Amino acid sequence: MTTLVWDYTREYEAERKDILDAVETVFSSGRLVLGPSVSGFESEFAAYHGVDHCVGVDNGTNAIRLALQAVGVTRGDEVITVSNTAAPTVLAIDALGATPVFVDVHADTYLMDVAQVEAAITPRTKCLLPVHLYGQCVDLAPLKALADKHGLHLIEDCAQAHGARHHGAIAGATGHAAAFSFYPTKVLGAYGDGGATITTDAAIDANLRRHRYYGMEKTYYVVETPGHNCRLDEVQAEILRRKLTRLDEYIAGRQAIAARYLDGLGDTELILPATAPGNTHVYYVYVVRHPERDRILDELKKHDIALNISYPWPVHTMTGFAHLGYQTGSLPVTEAAAEEIFSLPMYPSLPVDVQTRVIDVLRTLL
Repeated sequence: MTTLVWDYTREYEAERKDILDAVETVFSSGRLVLGPSVSGFESEFAAYHGVDHCVGVDNGTNAIRLALQAVGVTRGDEVITVSNTAAPTVLAIDALGATPVFVDVHADTYLMDVAQVEAAITPRTKCLLPVHLYGQCVDLAPLKALADKHGLHLIEDCAQAHGARHHGAIAGATGHAAAFSFYPTKVLGAYGDGGATITTDAAIDANLRRHRYYGMEKTYYVVETPGHNCRLDEVQAEILRRKLTRLDEYIAGRQAIAARYLDGLGDTELILPATAPGNTHVYYVYVVRHPERDRILDELKKHDIALNISYPWPVHTMTGFAHLGYQTGSLPVTEAAAEEIFSLPMYPSLPVDVQTRVIDVLRTLL
């Protein structure tokens, strides 16, 4: 059997009764759209983060897009972010007609190099969009100070950092709003697509709710401002409610897997994940680095171990964003990492014997 970087089937076997009960709960409720499961999940997810509001949406991309839209980002504005991220971060900016402006990342953590941000601010800058990448947090204190100094909004991309913390502060609770994805691979994953945006600002919450529901507010038939259909599915919301109660267990499981990788590979030539000072890492993915990455991946395939790369093509190098004008060498740290990084299997139900085999094969190849 091929060893994969992610597999949900063992988790489903363990949680099958609860997952199917969640489906039955919704189907027998008489409410299939924006019913008690969505509102219940919104309340519980907001409470988990210590904020006042949560708006469930259909995917993480729209969670970012609606967050940007809710704070007033529009055509012609600039949003400062990173290129070492999943493309949806940038697609959400582009969808509003705004322009993504990239800064480079730290070589050890691959997180936004906050020291580069102020130099990238122009009169057109409207928002800072840090990405809490791979399971740990960007240092938001200096970004918050910059946002306050220049009158900017701060939106956190938390798609990969459910439950991560920086000096005890949970990801998502510092900015004006924060966007989450519940794609099945995530630390808190649905059984399909899903997303949410959280905020402490009542006005942003109202904007989010209006924009996710066609732009309607008082009645179904009256559009207050052009919006979208971006509602979180009731079935996925009920599944997420159940899984949210186990989120801390999932995180502990991922941290235990990371500890075993450190124990088994810490003395090899692989560069293992570095945790930034003050961070509690939740290991959404376990990204390692080696200058002979491609050879290693090819050899692993011969042993039926199929791994992936997060991310092999920085966003600024993609043909779809050639119009932004970034040249090779624009973001040297990001570009160098893309040539060498790859991800080892990481999910809470990863069997110890499977992980041990990955470690043993890697040690042999190295």
